[in-house]
Amino acid sequence: MLYYILPVRYRLALLIILAGAIFLGSCAKVDTAVKANANAGKGAYATKKYRNLFEENGFATADINRKIEAAYQQLFHGDSASQAIYFMAGQNANGPKAYVADVYHNDIRSEGMSYGMMIAVQLNKKAEFDALWNYALTHMYVSNPNHPAEGYFAWSLKRDGTPNSETPAPDGEEYFLTALYFASGRWGNGEGIYNYKAWADKILTTMRHHPMKTGPTKNGTQTVGNMVNEERKMILFVPQGAGRNFSDPSYHLPAFYELWAKWGPENDRAFWAAAADTSRNYFQRATHPKTGLSSDYADFDGKPVTVRFNANAHHFAYDSWRTAMNWSVDWAWWQKDPREQILSNRIQSFFASEGINNYGQIYTVDGKKMGNSHTTGLIATNATASLAATHPLAKDFVKALWQEPIPDQLGERYYDGLLYLMSLLHCSGQFRIYEPR
Repeated sequence: MLYYILPVRYRLALLIILAGAIFLGSCAKVDTAVKANANAGKGAYATKKYRNLFEENGFATADINRKIEAAYQQLFHGDSASQAIYFMAGQNANGPKAYVADVYHNDIRSEGMSYGMMIAVQLNKKAEFDALWNYALTHMYVSNPNHPAEGYFAWSLKRDGTPNSETPAPDGEEYFLTALYFASGRWGNGEGIYNYKAWADKILTTMRHHPMKTGPTKNGTQTVGNMVNEERKMILFVPQGAGRNFSDPSYHLPAFYELWAKWGPENDRAFWAAAADTSRNYFQRATHPKTGLSSDYADFDGKPVTVRFNANAHHFAYDSWRTAMNWSVDWAWWQKDPREQILSNRIQSFFASEGINNYGQIYTVDGKKMGNSHTTGLIATNATASLAATHPLAKDFVKALWQEPIPDQLGERYYDGLLYLMSLLHCSGQFRIYEPR
């Protein structure tokens, strides 16, 4: 009506103003869409397409699926004395309980429990997932409000469920909560402890906002804080004691942080988005420029750290095997940092120069061999590095994993076995993102 009331000389001006507003509004919508698309990256998160490196190497789909199922059955449901790492442990009001054991060290670790849950959700094994989660909450989770580690998971238990340590290690929490988000997406949320998304949000909030609390533990009085360095936006080695002063390159999981920045509590999303970028830059600082090797532990600038309790802390050793897997999965899912492709080429070139069938398992970061064992866990993660690698050598590392038998030696069943099975899932395109409901 206003248009017809106005004098003729003002009508043209009004039309110009309205047209401009419509144009600016459409531009804003386009700009928002462009930003959202850029935030999604160009990897599997955006495309919903996951590379199958085994198929790319000529292996048949049926053979790939049989290999994965055989590994799962042996490690989860094989002979308890010589094959399995998954064990039933009775039940409570929430249902059956089960744990993944480090059979060599004869303990139960948050690392293995969370890896087991991740494998279960990827393979659509809800019963096993729920049994592991029930055990973790019953025996590992610290619920006492007066305990300094309240809200975290004890990183190591005896096989009877009593703690060896009552404080956490962040890699457990990282995999626990991401597996819970995926469970929400794959199966929906249940009641109580099986409200997967609610528990994922709770753990994620605790990781960043846990207050500094001092109190008694079975290992003496300890002060426990959050799991991140706020200023540097970086995951810590542990949230207590001297472990707050450095990091572990293999704990850096930018592929997960990107998801947390989209799905987690809104007030923390910007932090986790920044943490993803921090980790990508950290990979550059923490890896050797010629070998691509990182140390087990490193300071916030990426330099190797020495500690009394781990003689290999400043070497490329057992923790470090996972670092290349982390940056390669990040590239596969997000494709936001092409430098990760260079890193995969670099580390694979180094191991190829050592002999693809006989390289060792421990090195100085500049490439001096310190351990001669050719181990399944490292073979597995080096194959996963092919998700980011661009050179012809990548296929050789995938074939090496394909030829590797399922770990059954006492010293390999747990850690090597879990890395083996997760790498089979990564390399077959079956380790996927499931958005929570």
